[in-house]
Formats: sequence, C-alpha cells, structure tokens
Amino acid sequence: MAKTAMITARTEPSLKADAEKVLKRLGLSTTEAINMFLAQVRLRKGLPFDVRIPNKITLKAMRDAEERKNLIECKDAADMFKKLGI
Repeated sequence: MAKTAMITARTEPSLKADAEKVLKRLGLSTTEAINMFLAQVRLRKGLPFDVRIPNKITLKAMRDAEERKNLIECKDAADMFKKLGI
C-alpha cells in the first residue's frame, strides 16, 4: 500500500534530537518509528505501553533516586535479593 498520508506534529527540538539519536542507534528513522508506534496502537487498540500517574510512594522514590538519597547499595544480584528478602 502506498504511504501517502502525512502527519505533522510539533515537539521540542532537544526532545526530537535526543530521540533521533536513540532511533539511529536502533537502526530506525523517525518515520519508521512513528509507523511502528501507529501499527502497535492499531494492533492493541490503544497505547502500546501503560500510562499512569505515579502514586505518592512512587513519586518519593523517583525524587530520592534523582537526588541520590535513601538509596541502598548492593554489591551484586545475590546481595540485592538478600536485602529485599527474596
């Protein structure tokens, strides 16, 4: 099928540039990535990923991680599982 429909969208230049760098490393053009996204929307009949508003606990964990506070360091996976009680 011929690709003749056009999509026009505005975005921040830095967001576009950063995304294009990632896509290039994946071997995709922006057009290919958009087509892949739209194909997944059609296939799943919705967004191909969860879209949620983080709760208070998640927001605190995200802030703590950004500020590098209240972090628990582990020397390896076994140590992490031990500290998690798994």
